[in-house]
Amino acid sequence: MERDKTILLAHGSGGSYSRRLTEEVFAKAFDNPLLAPLNDQAVFCLPAKKLAFTTDSYVVKPIFFPGGDIGKLSVCGTINDLAVGGAEPVYLSASFIIEEGLSMNELKRVVDSMAKTARDAGVSIVTGDTKVVERGKGDKLFINTAGIGVINGPELTPMNIRPGDAVIVSGTMGDHGIAIMTHREGIRMDSPVESDCAPLHTLVMEILSAAPTGVRAMRDPTRGGLATVLNEFAASSNCCISIREEDLPVKDAVRGACEILGFDPLYLANEGKLVAVVSSAEAKAALAAMRAHPLGKDAAIIGTVSDGPKGKVLLETSIGNTRIIDMLSGEQLPRIC
Repeated sequence: MERDKTILLAHGSGGSYSRRLTEEVFAKAFDNPLLAPLNDQAVFCLPAKKLAFTTDSYVVKPIFFPGGDIGKLSVCGTINDLAVGGAEPVYLSASFIIEEGLSMNELKRVVDSMAKTARDAGVSIVTGDTKVVERGKGDKLFINTAGIGVINGPELTPMNIRPGDAVIVSGTMGDHGIAIMTHREGIRMDSPVESDCAPLHTLVMEILSAAPTGVRAMRDPTRGGLATVLNEFAASSNCCISIREEDLPVKDAVRGACEILGFDPLYLANEGKLVAVVSSAEAKAALAAMRAHPLGKDAAIIGTVSDGPKGKVLLETSIGNTRIIDMLSGEQLPRIC
């Protein structure tokens, strides 16, 4: 039957087609006790005094790409937004805007990817919603995820940053942006680049354990890349952040693609990396913890925090010059996450 092969407007009607889609695709993949009743809400208790709550929407094109897909991305992205605030992710919601005509196989592939990613990360998708829009109005699939996490330690915020702190990245920059761009445009590379899409919460916990009093702030450099995050840190802390180009980890394939396409890896999106600002006293311990984790093996200290010029980010180039790194202006790569 047609309803078993593609998404129809009827799947968003709230009737029998909607119920069947919910039960046979979403509830089956995300199965857990909190979701099983299929109520309009999930009811649960959390034994915590402090919670973190976040939400994000995903419109990546194409929906499948080397190293991931829009489903994996939506789970990892929300887990990571919780984790870099020092929270242990617990529950997610997932809402879908589906274009009429999307094949059921594609939708199931995305949903199964979400389920596996959440299961492997130890979090549950406990509530959600589905809407269907007319053909040509949705570009296949948009996803919104929200998440709740428990904070058991100090709150991490850029306002904690102090002069003398070290700036550390957990790995190579720009992998996700180049993976999406080259796949989207059909650009063949001698060394293909895959998205770094991954949940970072276990890496964060290792960092916090190794540097329990020294971690000031963390963030995952997604849209706008490393340069945007560092500018946000500098503005919020009213400090200056200086980084060294020669210490910035970038894969040769990514650097080569940037040179050909005219991109700067500082502004490219990442989906499985983080930036941490750590006190000088605990920076080496944090770096060692990162490098001991599979997602942090290429971690590096790339710079320091100083008094001024306040609110600025400076780059010491490989030839010894210094230039200001501004926040991204405009859209470098649309539909990246």
